[in-house]
Parts: sequence; structure tokens; C-alpha cells
Amino acid sequence: MNGNRRTLIGVVIAGVVIALACGQAAMDDEASAGAAQGSEAPMFEVDPFWPKPLPNHWLLGSTIGVGVDSRDHVFIIHRRASINAGTELGADADPPTSECCRAAPEVLEFDPEGNLVNSWGGPSDDYVWPASNHGITVDHMDNLWIGGNGPNDTHILKFSRDGQFLASYGQPEAGPEPDSHSETRFNRAAKVAFDAEANEAYVADGYGGRRVAVLDASTGTFKRYWGAYGNAPDDTPTRPYDPDAPLLQQFRTPVHCADPSLDGHVYVCDRANDRIQVFRTDGTYVDEVRIAPRTLGAGSTWDVAFSRDPEQKYMYVADGSNHRVYVVDRVSLEVLTSFGDGGRQPGLFIGVHSIATDSEGNVYTTETYEGKRIQKFVYMGVGPVSAENQGAPWPGGGR
Repeated sequence: MNGNRRTLIGVVIAGVVIALACGQAAMDDEASAGAAQGSEAPMFEVDPFWPKPLPNHWLLGSTIGVGVDSRDHVFIIHRRASINAGTELGADADPPTSECCRAAPEVLEFDPEGNLVNSWGGPSDDYVWPASNHGITVDHMDNLWIGGNGPNDTHILKFSRDGQFLASYGQPEAGPEPDSHSETRFNRAAKVAFDAEANEAYVADGYGGRRVAVLDASTGTFKRYWGAYGNAPDDTPTRPYDPDAPLLQQFRTPVHCADPSLDGHVYVCDRANDRIQVFRTDGTYVDEVRIAPRTLGAGSTWDVAFSRDPEQKYMYVADGSNHRVYVVDRVSLEVLTSFGDGGRQPGLFIGVHSIATDSEGNVYTTETYEGKRIQKFVYMGVGPVSAENQGAPWPGGGR
């Protein structure tokens, strides 16, 4: 056979193969799009003008917690020490090198319109402030709870919403190394969440511990605790996470959230294991879901918040490694869609760390690492799912 003819036949065959492949890909895309359009999920638009600018040349450091009270006032907590003192805090230098900037107080309160209405926090003679504050949540009596994940943080602080100190739970003084069976000390608690009907506080304990601990929300009295799958917690060091290995029978630090739902379940962020485990409130294991299970390092399941409908139909999962928020059917644990991506523009994230919802269904996120901000995502109702990941949910449907 003539060499040129063989070449021509080869080109034709290759073209047919490519065409068939493209056609199949198009069919697959259409099938995927059709499947996505068959589902519905909450829709959001980022509000790029919320909150309003801070006064006094204030800056936020790594913003490590967010909570919403009964008035839809939004509270955040950040780490002042994480602001770069060498370049960003010229106003605090001695002598000042510029008019800007200063570290904001640790706790900031915003009204629903994004106005700053109060600020407070930090060390005091009345209590031991955590070496590394971590998480701020609002209980059913509008009190604020703050954890700490510093190397020696073994307690939780409780304040009124105007910053009045109320209580400290867990011994903050130096003592025996805490473990996941201690009933007097926590081990670098990440977050506290609440069961209003039972008047209980659920502690994700946390960065040193490997458990969920439950307290009386009024007195701080220790009530019960458990580990992964309802097992007794075990602090034995574990192998590095391997997505292809059998699932670990213990939580891997950090245990980053433990949020009870209205129907008597508790959703636990086993962050570095890329999973959320579901329990009954007595610690009985129910189910689990793996999210982005090939995520290494800091893991994918950083925090959860529930939609505000009576059934809490949806759960929002913050993923600070992949820089997005997943929208999940809370009961089936099916991931419906996600929004966000890595970036600094509104609607994108750098280390989305904590998440909360208000009574209108809006979502608030805070960012650690170099994100150092809070964002508001305005609830736009439930609509057809258009993409597996929506990217930045810009106003007016722009992307």
C-alpha cells in the first residue's frame, strides 16, 4: 500500500475516533447537566458590600469563628496576633510609621445591615483568654462561647452578647496533660454548638482531643462524651491520612465541629478524615459521608451550618482546603452543589473556616490563613442545580 494512502486512511480513522469521542463527551455533558437540573438546592448571591468598612483603621487577622444571635446580629472572632505587625500595623509602631493600621478587638458584632455595633475581647484579670482563640458560637440564650486551640488551651469561655464575662468551663491552669477521657479539662476545643431543648452544649474537642463532649449549657457540668463510630476515644497517634486505606475507627485531629440538629442528630466534622459522622445525641453512630475524600493535609470538612427551615433540610459544609462551601441534603447526606473557589474576590475563599446562617436563610463565612475576612451570601430561594460547583455566586447570575 502506498505510504501516502496509509497516512490518509490513518488520518480519517483518527478523525472518526475523535468525532465519536467528542460526541460521547457531549452526550455525557448533556446527561450530567440533565441530572444536575433534576435537583434543586438553595441559591445564593455574595453581597460584596457587607460588612461596611471598619473604623479606626482596623484590620482583621485570621477570622476563626462566626455566630448569629436571635436578632440576626453577627459575631466574629479573629486573631489579632496573626496580623503582620511588620508591615500592616504602622499606626501601632513606636514611633508610628503611618496612619494605618491597627488590629481590631478580638470580637466584633455587626447588625444585619453590616454596621459594626460593638467590639470587645482579649485578656482580662477576670478570666484566662485562650492563647489561640478558636470559634465563637451563640447559644439559645444569646450567650457567646469561645474555645481555644493553643498548645495549653484546656478551657472554654462564656460571655453575654455584650461581652460580659459569665463563666469558664474546664481548668485553664497548668496541670496534668489532658486526654480524651478527662471530665475536668478540654484539649484544645475547636467549637461549641447547642441543643436548646435539652439545654446542652456540644464541644468539638478538638485539636488535642478526639471526642465530642457534652455539657449542661447553664452550669458547664460534664455529662457524656464519645469518639468516632460511638467508640471510646483513643488518643494513640494515627498514621497519616490515606484516602485508599480502610476508614479510621477514631477521629483524627482536629475534631472541628459537633452540631446537633432539631431532629435529635449530631453532625461531627472529622476534618482531616474528610468526613462528617452522624450520631444520635446519646452518641449512637448513625451514618457518615465522605466529602472530597482525596483531600490531604488539613482535610475537607471544616464546619457545618443548617438551613433555617423547620426541617433543616440543607446542611452547608465549609471546606477550607478546597476553598468552597458544599450544599448537602442533610438527611440523605447527598452533596447537591457547591459554591466558591480559591481567590480573594467576593464570593471566593482563602481558607473558609467557619459558617453560620441567620433567620432569613443567609449564609456567613469567615476565612483563616490569609483570607482574614467575613463574607455574607444572600439567600435567593431554592432553584435548579446548574453546576456541580458554581464558582463565585455573583449578584445577577454573573460568574
